[in-house]
Amino acid sequence: MGNTEKLMNQIMELKFTSKSLQRQARKCEKEEKSEKLKVKKAIEKGNMDGARIYAENSIRKRNEQMNYLRLASRLDAVVARLDTQAKMQTIGKSMGSIVKALESSLATGNLQKMSETMDQFERQFVNMEVQAEFMEGSMAGSTSLSTPEGEVNSLMQQVADDYGLEVTVGLPQAAAHAIPAKEKEKVDEDDLSRRLAELKARG
Repeated sequence: MGNTEKLMNQIMELKFTSKSLQRQARKCEKEEKSEKLKVKKAIEKGNMDGARIYAENSIRKRNEQMNYLRLASRLDAVVARLDTQAKMQTIGKSMGSIVKALESSLATGNLQKMSETMDQFERQFVNMEVQAEFMEGSMAGSTSLSTPEGEVNSLMQQVADDYGLEVTVGLPQAAAHAIPAKEKEKVDEDDLSRRLAELKARG
């Protein structure tokens, strides 16, 4: 019993750690949004250098958020495995009483009771198998995060588009980042494709 209790305590501690990681991820998400808002304000004021710094901060916070979430997911997978182990230990201990129940049902010829006992026992194993398969699938589905080149420019353009701002209006220092009118349509199309890909990746 002591061994199972120790395992259950470890499971509780790991669950607590996972929740802490998820809290950190939510905090990073808020900070990411805050930095995006700063990008918008900097673009409005024509401060392209400032906008670039805030865009970098926003991307860094998003990467931090993804790392926290990934760690939490890995911890959850470990917890699920430990949980299964704890259940197996419990089932192992209850095996004796199940065998006795089956022997008693057999002795009295109570096949209904015997069938119910077996149903209950098999259900426990099926639940554990389903849980284990689900966790394996979740682990296999997690992908590494990479930062494509031009992400900062892309984020600045996205913020500008979201708020209906023109990145290059009256900003001589931003001439290097100017988008010629003839390319605007193509940029919008690329931007839409990129955002759709990002949404799919997050989902």
